[in-house]
Amino acid sequence: MATKPPAKRKPSANSSAKPAPSAWGRLLGFALLILTVSVAAAGFWFYSWASEPQAKPAAGAVVLQAGSVQALANQLKEQGAIDSPTLFVWLARISGKDTQLKAGRYRISADISPWILLRKLAKGDTDELMVTIVEGWNWRDVRRALNAHPQLKHDSAKLSDAEILAQLGITASSPEGLFFPETYQIEAGSSDLKLLARANRLLQKKLDEAWAARKEGLPLKDPYEVLILASLVEKETGRASDRPLVAGVFINRLKLGMRLQTDPAVVYGVGEAFDGDITKAHLRTDTPYNTYTRHGLTPTPIAMVGEAALRAAVQPADTSALYFVARGDGSSQFSNTLDEHNAAVRKYLRR
Repeated sequence: MATKPPAKRKPSANSSAKPAPSAWGRLLGFALLILTVSVAAAGFWFYSWASEPQAKPAAGAVVLQAGSVQALANQLKEQGAIDSPTLFVWLARISGKDTQLKAGRYRISADISPWILLRKLAKGDTDELMVTIVEGWNWRDVRRALNAHPQLKHDSAKLSDAEILAQLGITASSPEGLFFPETYQIEAGSSDLKLLARANRLLQKKLDEAWAARKEGLPLKDPYEVLILASLVEKETGRASDRPLVAGVFINRLKLGMRLQTDPAVVYGVGEAFDGDITKAHLRTDTPYNTYTRHGLTPTPIAMVGEAALRAAVQPADTSALYFVARGDGSSQFSNTLDEHNAAVRKYLRR
């Protein structure tokens, strides 16, 4: 008697059996775990490095010259502020500050970390200031700028002009024109008198050089008269090509005994009362600086002068011109005769 084969057993509908993982799957999972742990460990280590103080420069400060982030990092390493230029570069790039770092002199505290140092460099929080005296400024402008600077020590603020000159050992009667226009680098918290002393020394150096290079036959008896003439040139034109010509006109007038008739000197004589509009009354009112009413140079300079104006004063152009008038575009029209000058005035000023 034939028998039926046993029926195949169907798997239960609620069976939870899963296929065993392959060897490759187990290996991949392990590798991912190792990678995650390694990245976390590296990140923690990098964070610790960036947050902990590093080696310190012996002088407590570093001086950085302008350059790439790598160049700055190398300078920090050389001066003992960090131990790893490579890590510092990575920190700068990851934080997005790699293009913000600024040169200068930085004071380094005992507990500074690479991260804090990086932020200091990005802000430009230097231990030095950049203070500028501008060509053409007068002494009032200089005092106003120094008194308003928040990081200077204002030792001059309560001193008179005569007291400032005495403090600086300057024997001139006026401080006008005695400070060379330049951008000066000076330690934060320094006295403004220290800055003025530097500016005066540089002015004296430039003036001595100009005096030594002067043309023969100039009607200027000493370096101070060169400085006065240069200040008139400085205020009359900002165009480099016109400075020697302006100086040439003034030299010609001095030789002939003609009044200089320069408006900036009149304005200087009016002082702070000047409202920006020169009038006939200003030209007629006598002051020591009114070159329409008085002959010769003004008693003092009328502004701080740059090197180009000094050079023009001692190397004026060879010209027969006795007059000039502003064209309105920064340049001047020069004339040999009064009739030519009057025509130029009608053409340029009245227009």
